[in-house]
Amino acid sequence: MQPAHEVSDILQRNKSCLNKITRNTWQLRTLYALAACRTALMGGHIDKCSNKECGHIQISYNSCRNRHCPKCQGHKREEWIHKREDELIKVAYYHIVFTLPKEFNRYALFKPKVVYGLLFKVAWSVIKDFAANPKFMGAQTGMISILHTWGQNLSLHPHLHCIVPGGGLNNKKWKFAKGKDKYLFPVKAMSKVFRARFMEEMRKQITIDHTVAETLFSKNWVVYCKRPFFGASQVVEYLGRYTHKIAISNHRIVSTENASVTFNAKDYRHGGKKHLVALTDVEFIRRFSLHILPKGFTRIRHYGILSSSIKKAALETIKEQIGEIQLPKEEQLIHRICPICRTHQMQTIYCFNNRGPPKYINMLLQTLRNINPT
Repeated sequence: MQPAHEVSDILQRNKSCLNKITRNTWQLRTLYALAACRTALMGGHIDKCSNKECGHIQISYNSCRNRHCPKCQGHKREEWIHKREDELIKVAYYHIVFTLPKEFNRYALFKPKVVYGLLFKVAWSVIKDFAANPKFMGAQTGMISILHTWGQNLSLHPHLHCIVPGGGLNNKKWKFAKGKDKYLFPVKAMSKVFRARFMEEMRKQITIDHTVAETLFSKNWVVYCKRPFFGASQVVEYLGRYTHKIAISNHRIVSTENASVTFNAKDYRHGGKKHLVALTDVEFIRRFSLHILPKGFTRIRHYGILSSSIKKAALETIKEQIGEIQLPKEEQLIHRICPICRTHQMQTIYCFNNRGPPKYINMLLQTLRNINPT
C-alpha cells in the first residue's frame, strides 16, 4: 500500500534550507539524494511485461539507492536475505542487543566512526569470549550484527542487534550451547564485561570527562537477550525486519501539514504503547540527519564462523555434522513481477536521462508496445 506521506516530500519542500540544518556536506548530499529519489531528476526507465498476452508497460523513475532512503530498502533487503539463506545453520538462534547509555550521545555526534566502531568491536569480544568459556559453549561461534542509532521519536539511541547461533566449532567439531531453550549467556555478567571493555576502549581514543565516567560506571548497562527462535523461517523474518531498517518508514508518517510532521511512535517503557510525535520540519530533518552514518561505514557485519573469510569452510563442516536447512527458493524477485498478470517478470526496454520522460512519450509508448522483451 502506497504511504500517504513520504520523507522525500518533507525534504523537497525544505530543499533551500537543508544546508542550514545539516552538520556536514555528507549529510547534505544524502538528503539531496533522498529528496530526488524516484523523481524526474534521477532519470528513469520503461518496463514491459515479458508475457506477450499481458504486455503491460509502466514508466518508473530511478531510485537513489541510498541506504538511508525509506523507498530503497525493500529491494536491498530482499536480495540480502536471499544471499543469507544458504548460510543458515540448523540450530536455534539468539537475539542479543547491546545498548549504549545516553551519556555517549555527544561523543557519537562528533566521533561517530569511533563510537559505533567500538560498539561492534566490544560486542563481538564479549560474545566471542563467553562462547569460548566451557561453562556456556566452549567453542568458536559466529555473529551477524546490525547497527541501529535511533529511538522511536528519532532521538539518538545507538544500539546493536546481534544474531548468534546456539553453538560453535571446537577443533572442527560442532558443539551446541549448553543453555538450550533459555538465554544463551547470563545477561548481568555480559553487561558488566561490556561496560568495562567499552569504557577501556573509549578512553584509548577519546578523553571522557571524569564526572561522566563516574556516572557511566554507576549505571547498569543494558544488554538485552530474547529467547531463541528455532525455525529457519523465524530467522529469515528477523533478518528482514532489522537488517535494512532505517530511522523512520514512510508508513509511520500520518501528517505533514503547516510545516510540521506528525508520526506514530511506540513507547517501549510503557509496553510499546503507541502515541503521536509532532515536530517542526526543521526539527524532523535535524533528527533524521542524526542517523545518517559516516561515508563508507559498514552497519551490517559478520564475525567468527559467519565471517566472510572462514564461513565457507566452516559452514561445510557444520552442515556435514548437523544437516542442512531446506528453504524454498524464490526464483523471481518480487519487485520485478508484473503487477497486472503477477506471473511474469517486468523487463526494461527503454531508458531515459535525468531530464525526465521524452516529450514524444505517447508515440514512444505506442512503438514499445509492439516490442517483445528478450
